[in-house]
Order: sequence, then structure tokens, then C-alpha cells
Amino acid sequence: MSTPKRLWWQDGVIYQVYPRSFQDTNGDGVGDLPGILSRLDHLVDLGVDALWISPFYPSPMADFGYDVADYTNVDPLFGTLEDFDRLLEGVHARGLKLILDFVPNHSSDKHPWFLASRSSKEDPKRDWYIWRDPAPFQPGDTAPRPPNNWMSNFGGPAWTYDHATGQFYLHSFLPQQPDLNWRNPQVRAAIYEAMRFWLERGPDKQGVDGFRMDVLWLLIKDDQFRDNPPNPDWHEGDSTLWSVLPTYTADQPETHRIVSEMRTILNQHGEPNPRVLIGEIYLPLPELVRYYGSPGPGAAPGEDALTGAQLPFNFQLIQAPWSAQGIAQLITQYEGLLPPGAWPNWVLGNHDQARVATRIGPEQARVAAMLLLTLRGTPTLYYGDEIAMQNVPIPAGQVKDPAELRQPGIGQGRDPERTPMLWDHTENAGFTTGTPWLPVTGDFAWKSVEAQKRDPRSTLNLTKHLLHLRRVTPALHLGDVSDVYSSGYVLSYRRNHGTERLQIILNLSNSNQSAWTPGGRILASTNSWRPTDLTTTVRGDFEIWPNEGLIVELD
Repeated sequence: MSTPKRLWWQDGVIYQVYPRSFQDTNGDGVGDLPGILSRLDHLVDLGVDALWISPFYPSPMADFGYDVADYTNVDPLFGTLEDFDRLLEGVHARGLKLILDFVPNHSSDKHPWFLASRSSKEDPKRDWYIWRDPAPFQPGDTAPRPPNNWMSNFGGPAWTYDHATGQFYLHSFLPQQPDLNWRNPQVRAAIYEAMRFWLERGPDKQGVDGFRMDVLWLLIKDDQFRDNPPNPDWHEGDSTLWSVLPTYTADQPETHRIVSEMRTILNQHGEPNPRVLIGEIYLPLPELVRYYGSPGPGAAPGEDALTGAQLPFNFQLIQAPWSAQGIAQLITQYEGLLPPGAWPNWVLGNHDQARVATRIGPEQARVAAMLLLTLRGTPTLYYGDEIAMQNVPIPAGQVKDPAELRQPGIGQGRDPERTPMLWDHTENAGFTTGTPWLPVTGDFAWKSVEAQKRDPRSTLNLTKHLLHLRRVTPALHLGDVSDVYSSGYVLSYRRNHGTERLQIILNLSNSNQSAWTPGGRILASTNSWRPTDLTTTVRGDFEIWPNEGLIVELD
């Protein structure tokens, strides 16, 4: 049997850009597509392989682009379709790939589809969204009651009453983000046509290289509209948990058919450039791995014929406690659950989660970078993590995020991890000549890309070194993982390919710890004072320094 061909997203590293915050070119304080184009050489210099861009579609910006009013255009805030074409060309000219964020679960309430749906119960697009009659009237009611107890991810009921037509519509997020009815084949056809628009974009019709599908596990809801059961772990006043479990509003069995249909569309556009389907899926690992799909026809050349998403995003490193034992168990469980032919992936941060350097501290963030870039599978970096950017406190009067505005003070706000990229020592860190849409951290001069380029011990140069090692070392980008264990605060595992054997040893504490290795040469250390020349070796029992990760090439 021949060995399957390696696909670009298996060997590559993905870099996420939040377009509002990457680079502004017209002085309005908001990043744009020309700004991303102007900074592509940073991605090349860093050593990543693919650029994932959060939404830039026309939008009223109730949720900053995740409320889409047109799936096949560019919001003037970010530029034009011609700007997108130039960006696509610039990405491909540099040997990079381009992945678009796509929002299939819901549209904006200003989308023409919803305006038509809302206009009348008889409108042909009424069933494109999810409408229900009010629950039966009960004594004491002063207003129509929602059809059931489903909750919005942004707090409060997931139903909004429309006085004109006398029914409620469903929204898993803001009322300005009505959920599309994915049980309607016309809806599926319309979304799939929008996907094809981007897959065939550009003069050569090569288009984008894949999609990251927003909230993929929420697309289908229970067709009987049953109440979600109460959450036994919730208590009155608890803002960290939902009062009900999302039993009938998430991870419904029919969702997998939709994922398979999306995958088929990407496969149909897979020659000569295989496309990738990534799913945003916040589920426990046993449920998550089902989104790889099952064996079936139509997979891209060189792949095992799984019919689901190639990369159901694995967010476990974001959600798990930062402990050696916990992470070792996580790696072992994940690897054991992957179906045959599935390729793993790991994520440490994104636009919805506190930055890793804030969650675990800047020193441990260097250790986390080594973990991310040496585990088996495709890593995703969030913009700014390469310079250990941290959350920026947002004064109450400058809060923009609707999650924080609707539920203030309970830790739901996402503005702190979405602040502008720190490029140089000039005003606003080189992000804009205007007033930035979110504040820039005050100590940017010495944290910026420009400053860290000049410092050989910086997080930026460590990240570049790790990315380079990953690219040139087969054991790191295609080898297996074995010997995963933990001892106290120390996590260790091996990567193996042929005769090449590497041991990764990570100290997840800020004190010296005892570690062990059969012996070999140190290829990299997260401690900037550790020499890593050709003669630096370690063998047997030794002390690993505080906040240190090591890559050891075993004898």
C-alpha cells in the first residue's frame, strides 16, 4: 500500500488574524484588508504557512462581523472585493494559504434574507429562519412567553418576539443574529453557493484554501423544540454556568450530515489545491472527534476517506488547568480517541479567549509555545502570541464587546484579547495613525515586533526558532508521539520518525524541578540563558530550570 501524500495543512501552521486589530491603513482606527496585505512578510519571516482571517463581510457590526449581512462581499470598513483579490494574490505569491472565517449558523437581522423572512408569515423565506408561536398563555402573563427555555450564549432567552407577525424567532447569540434554519434545503443551497463564491475567487479561479466554520456544532436544533433539561451543577447567582444544559440546541446528530455536505464542496474544489474544513467546536473530546466524520467516498487525494471536517478545532489546552498531569492525560486521551486517518490539531488562543500570556504568565507562555509547536498535529497561533501579547484592561467607557455589555462584570468580555497588534515604537504601536478602536497597551515600545526582532532572547525569536525546527525536523511535523508522562510539574513526551527521536521536557512551574532523559543534545530551550550549541548535552537525572522547556535530540 502506498503512503498517503502529505497535505499542506498537516505539515503547516495556521496564524489567526483579527482584521480589526492587525493593521490600519486609512487612519480610521480599525484594521483593514490592505493592512493585512502590508504585513504578510511578517508571517513569512515568522515561518507560518496559512493565514486565517476573522470575518470581514458587510455587517452592522453588532458582533463585529459575526452578524453577516452579505456572505459574498467585503464591508467598506475593511476595504473592497478588489482589496480582497489583491490580498489573495499576495498570500499565494508568498507561498501561503488563505482560510476564511465563515458564519453559517446565523446571519445579521439586516440581511435581505431575514428582512424578507420577517416581513410576513407567507413570505417564501419565512422558513429560512426558525420561527415559533408563543408558549400558551398563563395567568399573570403580561407579554408573550417564549416557546421554550432555550438560552442565548450572550445571556437571556434565545427567543425574540416579533410584534408584526406574532411569533418568536430564534437567536443563539444576539437578537441581531437570527439563526438560519439548516433543515431547509434552500438555506443549505444558498450558503453552499456563497462558499463556492470564495473557493472560485481570483483570476485563476483557485480561490481561498479553506474555511473555519463558526459554531459548527450549533447548526441544527431539536425539531420538537423540547425544553433543555436543568443543569444540576448550576445554582442561583452562578454566572459561570448555564442554568440549563444545551441538550437540544447543540451537537444534534443531523449536524454531521451538514458537515459532510460542506466537506464535499471543498473536495470538489480540491484539484490541484486541497482545501481544508476547520470547525469551531467546543465539545468534550469524545464528542469532538465525531466531527472528523466516518469513512466514505469523496475525500481529497491522499487522505483517508473521512467525510467530516479535517480539523475539528481542539480547544482543550485553552480550557484545561495548566498542569503537567492534566495535559499528559489530555494528550493521551486525544490521541487514543482519534479515528483512523484523522489528523490532530491544537489551539492555545483565539479571539474569544483570554491570551495565553495572561492566563499562565509571559514566562510560561514561552513553555506553552514549545508545547503547541512540538505536539503531533496542526498548531494554530493567534496574532500577537508570537510576542507574548497580554490582555489589555478596557475601561468601562471603552467597552465594545456585546458579551460584556449585556452581562457586565462576569468575565465574558472579549475586548482585552482583541486589542491592536504591537508593531513598533511609534504612536499606537504602528497600528494606526488615528484613534485605535480599542486601546493599545502602554508598554508597547519594548514588547513590539520591532523591539523583539533586535533581541535574540525574545519570545518572537524563540517562536521563529521553534517554527523553523518544526519545519525542518520530520519528527516534529510528521512523526508520532509516545512516552507521554508527567512527574510533579514536569511534562515529557517523545516525537519519533524513523531513526530520529526527540524528547520534549517542559517545566510548568517557576522553580527548579527534577527531570530525566536517556541523553542527547539540546536543540532548543525556552530559557534564553541556556546555551544550545552543538556540545550542549543532558543525560540522566538533571534539574530543569524554572519556566523552561527543552527539545532534546536523543542519542
